[in-house]
This record gives sequence, C-alpha cells and structure tokens, in this order.
Amino acid sequence: MPHRSKRLALIRAGIDTYRQPVVYMRADCDLCRSEGFSSLARVEITLGARSIVATLNVVTEGAWLPPGAAALSEAAWEALSPEPGAMASFSHPEPPVSADAIRAKVYGRRLDQAAFRDIVRDIVGRRLSELELAAFVAACAGDRLDAEETVALTRAMVETGRRLEWGEGMVLDKHCVGGLPGNRTTPIVVAIVAASGRRIPKTSSRAITSPAGTADTMETMAPVALAAAAMRKVVEAEGGCVVWGGGLDLAPADDLLIRVERPLDFDSEGQMVASILSKKAAAGSTHVLIDMPVGPTAKVRSSAAAHMLEARLLTTAEALGLNARVRLSDGSGPVGRGIGPALEAHDVLAVLRRAPHAPQDLRERALDIAGALLDMAAEAEGGPAAQGRETAQALLDSGAAEAKFMAICAAQGGFSEPGRAAHRRVERAPHAGAVAQIDNRRIARIAKLAGAPGRKNAGVLLHASLGQRVDKGDPLYEIHAETPGELEWAAEYAGARAHPFRIEAEA
Repeated sequence: MPHRSKRLALIRAGIDTYRQPVVYMRADCDLCRSEGFSSLARVEITLGARSIVATLNVVTEGAWLPPGAAALSEAAWEALSPEPGAMASFSHPEPPVSADAIRAKVYGRRLDQAAFRDIVRDIVGRRLSELELAAFVAACAGDRLDAEETVALTRAMVETGRRLEWGEGMVLDKHCVGGLPGNRTTPIVVAIVAASGRRIPKTSSRAITSPAGTADTMETMAPVALAAAAMRKVVEAEGGCVVWGGGLDLAPADDLLIRVERPLDFDSEGQMVASILSKKAAAGSTHVLIDMPVGPTAKVRSSAAAHMLEARLLTTAEALGLNARVRLSDGSGPVGRGIGPALEAHDVLAVLRRAPHAPQDLRERALDIAGALLDMAAEAEGGPAAQGRETAQALLDSGAAEAKFMAICAAQGGFSEPGRAAHRRVERAPHAGAVAQIDNRRIARIAKLAGAPGRKNAGVLLHASLGQRVDKGDPLYEIHAETPGELEWAAEYAGARAHPFRIEAEA
C-alpha cells in the first residue's frame, strides 16, 4: 500500500473568518481519511517554525479546491504567511493546557493567576475551539468572577500581547463604557488634551455590534491603521493620536473573547473590567478617565449596577498600577446628531470648528471629559485642580483644539472631509407631543441596517432630541444609505418594529 503524505500544498481561500483560523479540505482528501479528520475538527498546521491550530471545514463539492491542497482562511493565512507553493504538515493537536482550568471554572471553582495565564495563552494561540471559548465565557458570566479573579484575568491579558512604552511622565487616556449611539467624544477630547501640552496616545476599536467605533469614524478623516513605530512618531510630533488598536497586538485575547461574548449577549462585570483595563495598561497609559453612561437602553442601565462596576474598575486599576477615575454620565439617549462613521465625523468637525449648528450635547460631554482629564493631570503635577473644564473650553473656543486635530490628522497621513450618502429618507412624527424617549438600541439597529459601519456614509441623522416638542409630520430622523436596497431594508425595519422614538401625546 503506498505511503500517504501528511503534507498538503497551501492556497489562499480568500474567506474572512475574522480572527478564527479555518482550514478547508476536500472530502476525498487522503490525509483527512488517514488522520480521521472530520468537519469542525481541530487541526494543527505546521509550516517551518510556525504552527497554528485551525478549525476544519470539509468541502463536499471540491471543484474550486484542487486535490493535494488545503485552503486557508484569511486569519490562518496571515498567521502562517506561506510562500507560493508551500507545503505544510497536518496533525492532531495536543489537548490545550487550559482544558482542566476551564472545566474547573464551569463547575464553579475559583481560578488563580497561573490558571488564567494558561487560559489566555491558549486563547491567543488559537488552541481553544469555539465551544471551549464559549464555555469559558459562560463560566465567567454574571458575577462568577470575583475581584481577585478579575485582576488575574486582566494581568494575563496584558502579559500575552505587546505593551507600549512612552518613557517618563504621564500618559493620559479615556474610555467610554458604551451603549450610546453617536457618542463620539474621543477625537475632540484628544485634540483638546494634546493642545494643552499633555500626551494622549489614543488607541481605539472598530465597531463590532455598533454602527460605528471611534476608529471607523476617525478613518473617514485620516488613516488609522498605523504600526507602532508610525504611531510613536505621531505622538512625538503632536502629543496625541487616534489610531486603530487592532493592528498593534495590545491584549489580543480581548478581541477573541469579545467575538464570542457579543453573540451570546452575556453581561459579565469581571470580563468587561478586564477588557477595558487590559487595553489601557497595554497601551502604556498612566492616568485613565472612564466615562460610564447610565440609562435604560445604555450598556449600564441602573445606578446600582454603575456603582458596582465603578468599584470593580477602580480596584482592578489600582492593582495594575493605573490611576483611574470613573465619571457617571447621562445615558438616556443618543449623543450628537449623527449615528454612523461619516455622520459622526461631521458632528466632531462641527464641534471643533465651532460651527453654529454643532451639537451642543456632544460639545458639552467632550468638554466635561477633557476637563476631568486635565484635572487629573493637574493633580498629578501638584498644581491646582478644578480648572480643567475652563481650560478645555478655552482651547476649544480659541481654535487651538481644531488646529491640533488637523495637525494630528496630517501626521497620521493626511486629512480628508467625510462624505455624504446618496440615498436618504426622512421618518416623521406620527402625532404631536414631546419626545420622551429615544431607544438607543433600536436607533442603532436602523443605522446598521442602512449599512453602517461597513458603508462609511450610512447611518441615521437625528432631527429631534429628547424633550423636544414636535408637531405631527415633523422630521424625527433621517436614514442615510449608499444603496437604494439598504435604504429600503432599514426603512422597512423602522416601520415594522416598535418606533425608536416615544412621543408623549398632548392631552
């Protein structure tokens, strides 16, 4: 009987599986049969000194996949970086080191630092299957991580990625817990703080389930996918930046956990804290302000939940050596007028340019956050506090913040004006009254169905705000889309489901 090789040629499948490495093999592949590989099996792929563990998908109609070859998803291809015609070896992987620790957590046992370190290393090494990742996320959901475990998980997440170093002195940073569409304060805050002469190298995320992340919005105005060396040059020149953190390998386990957490919609205080603070510690921050909106459709929905989360954040930050402060804010409705990358960018620029039509709620919230950060800096420097907001407002009103923002954009690769969508539809008030509620989740859903964040110009433009009185037929919001089909899709959802605006009719 002829010897069957355990090596196959690698080709690029051109399939985006996000961060999950996937390998595609033919159903009639000799290697699959000899090794007993089946669909969703974990397969170790070795190419020279590089090795990954990927999930197997079996191709039953293999016309596109030639015999003797295996196709790699984008994540797997990038991890192995094969040369054309490269031959890789395939085998069954060893069981992950952390399997026993995950099982113990499922059964309610406390884990120590070593156990969390093993789990996070296996996550980053892609040695855990989707089922094993989901089991770990579920085992930590709710209040199943205590304070010590939260610190241990956070430390393990920092240890398994790159950590930026900025030398002596303060490094300021901010984070918003989230849940408010349009709450794009970061570019404004970075511009104000950098204009004050402080350092604020801001790494931001792209959207996962929201209509826009800060990186998506910033990318409509300047490049954000900077390598660490390029980011450092921007900060050295201008004192601040707004770049995408996904390409910097900061606490990479966080992104992999989020991929599982979001579809499950699990609310884990400990994992949220680890997610926030691991990224801040890895980014080299020393002083962090955390904005926590509280509202019925925000991520944090009650005062009691906010204070519990605040305590866990501050305890964990102290253990990591971070100087952190939490600011509770109004989370009752969206911020600004635009929801979606380009629409939010227009709001940011209107505030920085001091335009008469600039959304005042976005301006005031950005000033509050920038002022609080400047107060933290003044206290650390031994100077007078409680003047931060006045300083922030002066820097904004004088045009210094706008000039600094434009300089940062130029340093990151050049400024460009955000675009506008070609297709729009206005949704109007069904009756007269006062706007009593704008559902954050529903209005965000409409923006996403219109194409945001993938379509940069898509989203929702608000025409009415909380507390505003409207007459029947007045515009409430406007759907923006880049294609007619996406406009219809979003409008159909808006009309068929509960309206995102609740208008209390006049007596």
